[in-house]
Parts: sequence; C-alpha cells; structure tokens
Amino acid sequence: MTETTTFDLGPQARIVARLVEGTPDAMLAAPTPCPDYTVRNVLGHVAGLAVAFRDAAGKDLGASTETPPDDAVPDLPADWRELLPRVLDELAAAWRDPAAWTGMTRAGGVDLPGEIAAAVAADELVIHGWDLARATGQDYAPDETALRASHAFLLAAAEEDDRGGGIFGVVVRVPDGAPLLDRAVGLSGRDPGWRSPATR
Repeated sequence: MTETTTFDLGPQARIVARLVEGTPDAMLAAPTPCPDYTVRNVLGHVAGLAVAFRDAAGKDLGASTETPPDDAVPDLPADWRELLPRVLDELAAAWRDPAAWTGMTRAGGVDLPGEIAAAVAADELVIHGWDLARATGQDYAPDETALRASHAFLLAAAEEDDRGGGIFGVVVRVPDGAPLLDRAVGLSGRDPGWRSPATR
C-alpha cells in the first residue's frame, strides 16, 4: 500500500484570507472571471467551500458536505470579514490531521477519497484566490505546493473528460511554457489574461 502524501493548506488559506482583507466594500458588486459571479458571490462561495471542506476533513458529513457547488448563486453573510478568515483557518487546521487524508469522505454531494478531497480543496483555494485577486486588482502569488496540487488535479480532470473540457468549463489553451498558474487557470476554464473593467 502506498503512503499518502500530505501537504499543508495553511499557506494558501492565509493568502486567500489576505485577499479577503484587501477587498473593499465598494467592489463587492464588481465582475469576476466567473461570468455568473460578482465579487460578493465569489466570497460567499469561498465561505461555503471552507466550511464544506473543513467538515469533509473531519468526516463530519451533513448539510455542508451535501450541497452541490452549483446549487445556487452564493450570497455573502453580513459578518463575512470575521467569518472568512476564521473558517479558512479552520479548514487548514482540519487537514493537518493525517486521518483527514485517509478513507472516504464527501464534499459537494460527491463521495471521494480523502486525499482527492484535499486536492479539490487546494484547487478551490488557488483558483478562487486568482478570481478574487483579478476582480479586485490585488497582487497574487499562490502557495507553490497548493498550486502544484491544483494543476495536477485539473490536468487529470481535463484528460479524463472526452469532450476536451474540464470540470469548470471548456479548457482555455495556454502555451506549454506558460507559468504554472496560467496553465492551471486555463485548465479551470478561465482566460489567464482576464482583467476586471473595474480595475483597468
């Protein structure tokens, strides 16, 4: 039996928390690289996924792990500035338990192995961190370990999709020599060159 390789989601979770802190209220209605989501909706989605993957790590299955991510456009709780850093920290802490990476768990209404759920969590933090940074004009350099996990997950998903797409939409082709973040963003169905009209 091969040993599961674990990694710390904390660095990437802290990067996303800093992006949250740097998001002004005036930009909550601004567009994002997700066509149906404003900044408010991306932040609401991050809040929901942080709770879902925290609970998935602890095998605490219930309402938070049952809801599909596209069930409804997420809104933002009134206490989001306090809530988001806290649940992001809880997410990272939950995945520091080696037991989180073993056995089966559930997230987004889908059963999956713990180590795959961790890769999905890393991908969510990396890609939605990029969404938020681009939408609000903030600098973004994701944690390298989380970025590698995100890219590997997205690449495998795209290769398994016989329609030539990815789990988030049709893959946007980027040069093989492009930065790893651009390649991950393209695999997620986003244009790495996207810029918000609100920040130009």
